Amino acid sequence: MNILLVGSGGREHALAWKISRSPKVRSLYIAPGNGGTARLGQNIVLRDDDIGGIVAFARAHAIDLVVTGPEAPLVLGLADALKEAGIACFGPCAFAAQLEGSKAFAKNMMRKTGVPTAAFTVFNRYEEALGHVRTHPLPMVVKADGLAAGKGVVIAQTREEAENALKEMMLDKVFGPAGETVVIEEALTGEEASFLAFCDGKNIVPMPSLQDHKRIGDGDTGPNTGGMGAYSPAPVLGESRYAAMTDLCMRPIVDRLAALGHPFRGVLYAGLMMTDRGPMVLEYNVRFGDPECQPLMARLDSDLVDIMTACAAGDLAAGHVSFRPETSCCVVMAAKGYPRTYPKGMVITGIEEAEKLPDVVVFQAGTKRDGDRIITTGGRVLGVTALGADLEKARARAYEAVERIRFDNSYHRTDIACKGLGRKA
Repeated sequence: MNILLVGSGGREHALAWKISRSPKVRSLYIAPGNGGTARLGQNIVLRDDDIGGIVAFARAHAIDLVVTGPEAPLVLGLADALKEAGIACFGPCAFAAQLEGSKAFAKNMMRKTGVPTAAFTVFNRYEEALGHVRTHPLPMVVKADGLAAGKGVVIAQTREEAENALKEMMLDKVFGPAGETVVIEEALTGEEASFLAFCDGKNIVPMPSLQDHKRIGDGDTGPNTGGMGAYSPAPVLGESRYAAMTDLCMRPIVDRLAALGHPFRGVLYAGLMMTDRGPMVLEYNVRFGDPECQPLMARLDSDLVDIMTACAAGDLAAGHVSFRPETSCCVVMAAKGYPRTYPKGMVITGIEEAEKLPDVVVFQAGTKRDGDRIITTGGRVLGVTALGADLEKARARAYEAVERIRFDNSYHRTDIACKGLGRKA
């Protein structure tokens, strides 16, 4: 098969790494890719939101399957455009992608299908939203409706914080059109977990649970990021609960979309809060998380190309999917200053030394190749990922690998997976 992978982050390096191991692959192209994907296939100078360019490339190069890493191309209708061109796509159509592209759509879908979630109200007028936050119990959550690069959610502890969030989203338009509509909801408390599943429009095969670490600082302090590390499985959501969780938060959504004539094909991701009222869905994503993809790919034992092809064709079976029993842990190495301003262009050394450790893979995110050198281009630079017999061993091996890697102004959290071990760093 000729495969085109769309995206440029650590998630895409992990997907490319797994795809390239399949004997079914003839050629692998990555658009636009990064320094890590360049060694696994051919990077293509195409933006991931250039829908017309991606379809034209797929036609010209006899692409058999397009795999979409990030959410934006799916929300923009890449799967629909590829279907029209007769090209298979691993990823949902634009209608189904609204589960991530519109928080109001997702919340209303949960309400209609009975999926447990926080109580919420949707507003598209600033004055009405302002009146609501002035009486809503604290804390409260204010969300921009559309895509905001993971930054459009504010957990307001005070009314001033809530009002400032509304002003920035609806009046100052810091997220552009994404903030024209907002969702205001109750703040849930508990421990978070990530639950992902492969879907073919009808059949659902869950993956092992994970826990992500969104805040920049140890102890979950500081601003939110795209994710500073993840591990799998998460003790808070054990394997014995996967089937029940699938029925609770996946099956109603997949069945409803199928009934509406928009079958969901790809990865459905439920962000969960394990509350004292039971599990509740915070949000849905319509693709692999980043960095959650990295520990999942490290554990995946099956041929990913077989799974993706089956999802796209609508004939996925549980037998297609198996995972290694080991635990996996991913520690993100970032540029100091991220998620705000940060330096670029630092030379990275030690990746090969890190990967000499058993069951360690260093997935590259914000990097590019410059001759024989790898240099930084982004805030999140590397996802250092390790397997271990248990969480303690996987975590220790990941941090041992981190210590072998060097670049100026590097930063990483020191407490990834400590929550799963019931301790602080």
